[in-house]
Amino acid sequence: MSEKTPEKDAVVKKNFIRQIIEEELKEGKNDGRVHTRFPPEPNGYLHIGHAKSICLNFGTAQEYGGITNLRFDDTNPSKEETEYVESIKKDVRWLGFDWGEREYFSSDYFDNLYAFAVKLIKADKAYVDDQDAETISAQKGTPTRPGFESPHRERSVEENLDLFERMRGGEFNEGEKVLRAKIDMASPNMHMRDPILYRIMKTPHHRTGDKWCIYPMYDFAHGQGDYWEGITHSICTLEFEVHRPLYNWFIDQLKEGEYRPRQIEFARLNLTYTVMSKRKLLELVKENYVNGWDDPRMPTISGLRRRGYTPESIRNFADRIGVTKVDGMIDVALLEHSVREDLNKKAQRVMGVLNPLKVVITNYPEGQVEELDAVNNPENPDAGKRKVPFSKEIYIERDDFMEDPPRKFFRLAPGREVRLRYAYYLTCNEVIKDESGEITALHCTYDPETKGGNSPDGRKVKATLHWVSASNNVEAEVRLYDRLFLDEEPDGHKDRDFKEFLNPDSLTVLKKCYLEPFVKDAKPLDSFQFERLGYFNVDPDSSTDQLVFNRTAPLRDNWSKFKGK
Repeated sequence: MSEKTPEKDAVVKKNFIRQIIEEELKEGKNDGRVHTRFPPEPNGYLHIGHAKSICLNFGTAQEYGGITNLRFDDTNPSKEETEYVESIKKDVRWLGFDWGEREYFSSDYFDNLYAFAVKLIKADKAYVDDQDAETISAQKGTPTRPGFESPHRERSVEENLDLFERMRGGEFNEGEKVLRAKIDMASPNMHMRDPILYRIMKTPHHRTGDKWCIYPMYDFAHGQGDYWEGITHSICTLEFEVHRPLYNWFIDQLKEGEYRPRQIEFARLNLTYTVMSKRKLLELVKENYVNGWDDPRMPTISGLRRRGYTPESIRNFADRIGVTKVDGMIDVALLEHSVREDLNKKAQRVMGVLNPLKVVITNYPEGQVEELDAVNNPENPDAGKRKVPFSKEIYIERDDFMEDPPRKFFRLAPGREVRLRYAYYLTCNEVIKDESGEITALHCTYDPETKGGNSPDGRKVKATLHWVSASNNVEAEVRLYDRLFLDEEPDGHKDRDFKEFLNPDSLTVLKKCYLEPFVKDAKPLDSFQFERLGYFNVDPDSSTDQLVFNRTAPLRDNWSKFKGK
């Protein structure tokens, strides 16, 4: 995907939601307030799609001097856990946003919602239905055929009030009764055909315990929460567009005065080579295809954080993709580009050898160690320099040597001279092998006149190799992560399980890697660019005895060569 020009970025920033808000501000609607909310359901960890929504809700409010609430939609206790609540708060804060004291839960409004349901019953706009879910679904008809009314639709107000109170009291079993709104079974909008407001669920709630055995449906709870909190713009994804008439109907029954929240829908984020369904992500976790919600291969915010993505890179990505009214597919390469672009400016450079091959410099003084100057970040003039130890024995990447190279291989080979980064010119003189014929070491000579990697006689070499001293280094484990799926749309095949497209090479663990001593004091989540290899960060699995690094991204997109797998 090509990068947007500044002119195009300016167009993206003036998206249709901002246009709506600016028109309403001109009209003086809602007293000139902009008040949004981010309403996650605490039934899993947030993913990159939620990050887009977080950036949109908080970012839009900030732009117009407004505020944003964090409200947890905890209306289904069978799927919700406190663990998810805490992870969501951590993710939102990590992205750089703050809701202040405005932390709410739908469960905060359970008493209010019950009272509102009673109000609807008294107005003869809600009734208790004894039919099971399957029967109710069949009665709703189809988008082209109207539904037909429940035989319990004309119960008296008094009977409905009595039954609803007994539902709350726990007298009935799950599935035995529901409370439905009385709207229009012939409406062209299926969501207006007497939707369910309450169902019986005898499951303890993570906040209210056993106080309730009936719970409101999301459609009934979220609009009213918006109203009671003073939300002006209820921004949600496109699948809720058909729910908007129901959202408005509930507000019409509840509101007093001129104020009302407005629901606005935008297209959700769809990424190539990625699954965005929380149900499917939970399946990957539960069935041990990945190592938890924060596995660096997961598109969860916690997984991206652990992999080394920065909040700035995700916010920049959200700005780049913009906000539209039409569903589309974004190339995951743009997300990867965003983190490379950000880390290129700020990541500390170090040298590391992941697949080591020993080099013995035969003409280098025995026991001598030099401290060579290395640039910390050429993109940041203020980053300074560091010292890198150089000795008689070093490690280079095994892939940087070939005994019988093809014509276009410009790295080290017998009789060939290369440059060692920040150090000297090096020439390979002898290849050492074991009994099986495997190369175990190279014997080379260096040119002491080329210190710093420059030749005084002006001769040129075609390759510069990174290296690490064999006697002065930090040994580490390095985990090379790649895309979790091989197919661009792994959940886009109706006749196939998305797990069939899992990439068997999405994780490679390298146990004995050598890094320059600079990293020895690195802390979890510190980011580095391993020169010539990519961006890496320190995994929380690291200990005082063993550093563990995750590859955040290669230096450039090299995925195209794998697409044919």
